[in-house]
This record gives sequence, C-alpha cells and structure tokens, in this order.
Amino acid sequence: MLSVCMVVQGQPRPAESSTPAAPAIMPGKGLAQHDFFYAGEQKQRDMYVVKGGRVVWSYLESNGKGEISDAVLMSNGNIVFAHQFAVTVINPAKDVIWNYDAPAGTEIHTAQPVGKNRVLFIQNGNPAILRVENIVTGATEKEFVLETGNPASIHGQFRRARLTDAGTLLVAHMDMKKVSEYDSAGKEVWSIAIESPWSAVRLRNGNTLIATNKKVVREVDQKGQTVWELKPEDIPGYRLSGFQTACRLPNGNTLVNNWVNTWSTTVDRSNAEVQALEVTPDKRVVWALREWNNPDLGPATTIQLLDGSVPEDVHFGEIH
Repeated sequence: MLSVCMVVQGQPRPAESSTPAAPAIMPGKGLAQHDFFYAGEQKQRDMYVVKGGRVVWSYLESNGKGEISDAVLMSNGNIVFAHQFAVTVINPAKDVIWNYDAPAGTEIHTAQPVGKNRVLFIQNGNPAILRVENIVTGATEKEFVLETGNPASIHGQFRRARLTDAGTLLVAHMDMKKVSEYDSAGKEVWSIAIESPWSAVRLRNGNTLIATNKKVVREVDQKGQTVWELKPEDIPGYRLSGFQTACRLPNGNTLVNNWVNTWSTTVDRSNAEVQALEVTPDKRVVWALREWNNPDLGPATTIQLLDGSVPEDVHFGEIH
C-alpha cells in the first residue's frame, strides 16, 4: 500500500504532488452522485452518512485506539464496526449497544451483521478464530479456527470477510495469498490464489470480485478464470495509492475505493487523490469522489451505497 518512493513522516510526497492527482474536471456529481455510508482506516475513528449531497450524520472520535477496517450501516440505523482492538455496535444516537474487546495479542479487522441480533467477525491471532456472537444474549453461537500463513504476525492475517447468498463465507487470507470460501462448519469448499487480497464478495452471477492492496480489482469465475480486471493503467489520470474494497453496483458498474495512507504521508489538499471511483464494465470512470475539505471524509475503506438493500439480510448455515 506504500509508495515505492521514500517519504518523510508527516510531509507530502513532492514528486507526486507536482503531477495532477486527478482530472481538472471530475466526472459525476460529487457528494450528490449517491447516498452512502463511509469510513476508513486512519489514526482517528470517523464515520459519515451522506444523503442528498451533504453529511447528515457523523461519528468523530479522535482519542480512540485502533483503526476502522470494517463498518456496516444496518437497516435500523445501527452501525457495526471493527476497529482493530474491538468490534462495536452503536445506535444512531452513538450509544454503545454491544461491544467485544479483542483479547490481548489479537486484532479484529472485519465484522458483519447476521440478522439484527448477531455479529460475525474474525479475531486475528494465534490461533485466528471466526466467531458469531449474539449481541442480545452474549452467547457465542459459532466459532472455528482459520488457517493463517504466519500465526505470530497477527496484523496482516485478515481484513475483510463476507457472507454469500448461499450462506457460506468468503475470507480474504491476506497473509496466505488466497481467497477461500467456507461452509458454516468451517470446511473450505472453494479457493483461489491471489496476491495480497484485502476483500472479496460473491456476485449475483456466481463470480467473485476481489480487491487487493496491490492496486488490482479482479473478477473471477468458479473455475478461477479472470473475467474482468481493473488496474491503475486502465484509468490514467488518477493517482492511486491502494485498493481495499470493491463492489458491483446494480447498474453493472464497479465501485472501488482508493485508500490513502495518512500515517506516513500528509494529504496535499490542493492536489489530493480521489477517495473512490465508479467505473463502467469498459473501465470508463463515471464518478470520482474527492472530499478532503468541508467535508473532510478522510481515507476511504468502506463505501456502502444506501440503495435500499438490507445488509443484515444474510445467513450463515442455520444462523439467520
């Protein structure tokens, strides 16, 4: 995710700043293109809901420990978010409904609601464990161990995991260079080798859309064959730092984030990178989001369009 150029902590990258980070005229309607929920990895914990072209809800926590790697806005307005050292559920008033602290020596970077009363998450560690917790009763309703490439190096084991419509689970094994699909008993039923996968989702056509932090988005079929791919050279004119998540929209376009590492660089707001791109199947950019000033949305990891879908309308085996 880091540039190959040397950087000075807290300073802009001079070589890149001299080159336009995006076209002078940005495609799309800016904040008004879509209603969306937004969050991203950075030092502070910020989340936003944008509707009608403006921020209508925000969560700002500058003193919290841990980065937001995953967040989901539920249909009831509650938000499930994983922030490295815990996974938490808050309501629209920002009251904590439920919280699970990661035990010492572990991290949590992905979480997904299963219905309204359960949360699925992966606990990076030695061993790494998948859990489904009932946030009403406090009971652990499912857990199994996940294989890791380096059990002692927990930070790079897992980021995103997502349930499929079939009730299976897609897991991006970042440190094992593969994406695996598991049934509800923890048995691997499908896998594909890919360098540094950050996220994977199952598409309605049965294919799998994978985003890697090597700036590649790839759609593969059940045989593992690439049927569509997006790389930086496909969208010239945009400076890209790193992809983390991607999703296929109902109109057939693909929405991908462009995460900027604000730990080792300072955003040059006079020439800032875009935070998200919507591209057509023929790789034409129809929307580019660049909002670093009024509002400053920060780096992009999660961009969930508020299109009427119900994110918790999923199941994991017998758990709904």
